[in-house]
Amino acid sequence: MSRRYDCADAEQRAAGIADAATAVPRGELVVLPTDTVYGVGVDAFTPAAVTALLEAKGRGRDMPVPVLVGTVRAATALVENLGPYGQDLVDAFWPGPLTLICRANRSLSWDLGDAKGTVALRMPLHAVALELLKETGPLAVSSANRSGAPAATTAAEAEEQLGDSVAVYLDGGPCADNVPSTILDLTTAVPRLLRQGAVSVGRLRGVVGYIATDSGSESEE
Repeated sequence: MSRRYDCADAEQRAAGIADAATAVPRGELVVLPTDTVYGVGVDAFTPAAVTALLEAKGRGRDMPVPVLVGTVRAATALVENLGPYGQDLVDAFWPGPLTLICRANRSLSWDLGDAKGTVALRMPLHAVALELLKETGPLAVSSANRSGAPAATTAAEAEEQLGDSVAVYLDGGPCADNVPSTILDLTTAVPRLLRQGAVSVGRLRGVVGYIATDSGSESEE
């Protein structure tokens, strides 16, 4: 039976964070609010939990699960390096709706799907999410919906789609902005835009100068 907590209530929020922080090491799934859409997360270092997340969503390993972090220090521990642009992008846009793809630290024992040695990292700008992440450490988090269905913007929508496959639902109210994060690949010589989202390419260019698109050309917007 799933447990749901109203994070607008201080006592329920504290109880929910504690419950979720206990559930994660057990390999259980937790739904949490973020600054974009609701996410469903598990311990990033428990492969069986990541498999359970993919099964709950009806999603294959060909779409690796991104990782949310509560601190920049946690992010840097997960990657070989941030490259020539990563730190400037982190300073400018984290916490916030920018996902950075980097080369994963090869010493880490995890399985996020067919990631080909990379990891997609983000620090969300949401108090409940950050509070949980500081308790659990990095979480493998995907949007809280069945694959192919609209992303959940409320805890109720997430629960309708994922049901009892999730142990704990942290209800942070409706998402303020359901625009997804922008995804930028830093594993190539020139940062490459993989998904346009809440952070515009114009703002990114203000930090790194050039952004490559799928066509190989620089994008203005």
